[in-house]
Amino acid sequence: MKVLILSTGTGEGHNSAGKAVQEQFQKRGISCDMEDVLAFASERAASYGKRIYVWSTVKATKVFKGAYRAGKAITSARRKSPVYYANALYAEKLYRYIVDNKYDTVVMPHLFPAEALTYMLRKHECRPDIHTYFVGTDYTCIPFTEETEADYYFIAHEELLGEYKKKGIPEQKLIPTGIPVSDRFRNLPSREEARLALGMQSDGHCILIMTGSMGYGKIETLVRMLVHHMEEKDSVYILGGSNEKLKTRLREAYQGNKRVRVLDYTNRTAEYLAASDLLFTKPGGLTSTEAAVVGIPLAHTRPIPGCEDCNQAFYNGHGLSVSADSERQLVEKAMELLAHPGECAQMTERQQRVINGNAAEDICEFILRQSTC
Repeated sequence: MKVLILSTGTGEGHNSAGKAVQEQFQKRGISCDMEDVLAFASERAASYGKRIYVWSTVKATKVFKGAYRAGKAITSARRKSPVYYANALYAEKLYRYIVDNKYDTVVMPHLFPAEALTYMLRKHECRPDIHTYFVGTDYTCIPFTEETEADYYFIAHEELLGEYKKKGIPEQKLIPTGIPVSDRFRNLPSREEARLALGMQSDGHCILIMTGSMGYGKIETLVRMLVHHMEEKDSVYILGGSNEKLKTRLREAYQGNKRVRVLDYTNRTAEYLAASDLLFTKPGGLTSTEAAVVGIPLAHTRPIPGCEDCNQAFYNGHGLSVSADSERQLVEKAMELLAHPGECAQMTERQQRVINGNAAEDICEFILRQSTC
């Protein structure tokens, strides 16, 4: 068995989900590689696709929202979308790579490779020796998913079965495992141990803000409101992603304020979650799942229009997070939650009950069972 995971960096959640599955295969001694699918078009195309995504979500959210709505309209008419034909352009090169390197299992935590492989396998007719698996990374069936023809679809929750079926995905192909997260979010130190390891103060509340990989949302307004409402011993740590301008502005605004720490990219996110008492983050599917697996009171900031609206609705509906229409209201609601430990405990208990922290392991085991059939 030789596994290939195909993703791309239009939002880091897809890559993180892919790495979580890769981790499980490698733990079992199974060959598993991961590639950026847009690199098969060209390195330039991969870089361009990422830049367009960041621009559309951070600088032009109305454009992104319009495109998302258009996607739902196109796919509801069962016509092939421009997304399908764009990914078909590099499908032959991708097919050659899979065949030449003797991969028999392809896992896809992103729509783009699923579109490309659908085109590829149709063109080359039946290839029963190549098994394909799509991994949903949001709490909804995203537009264009019904254009794809994977062998199985791992989806975020059993409540989404009806939505996927309505889009035309056969029920027997739907496996509600949950969204895969890395083992490091399951095997964590205590809050005291995590704070010590990270060099954080031991007393007071620690509030964590995650802006996403590109620093989306009105973070500066959120921080200003939060500093106003925090107690004297409380502190806020901001994981600012790759938005260097945002991090620079925040550092200048809070220079000398030891209660506000602005951090660069870190691979210790799980430890910061373990060390913190409350998390502010946009409702990305992967980040929200990681937070729920850790078990931390969660306040959702403004969603990127589209699938993140659905993620927020799912989490709010199950009592796994709080949200509000403005930064001021969100801070007030979150700090009220933090002031009541019993309510915080109830939220984290619901998170543990509703969200499957073993999804990556379950996905790996399901694929292994299929390989022996």
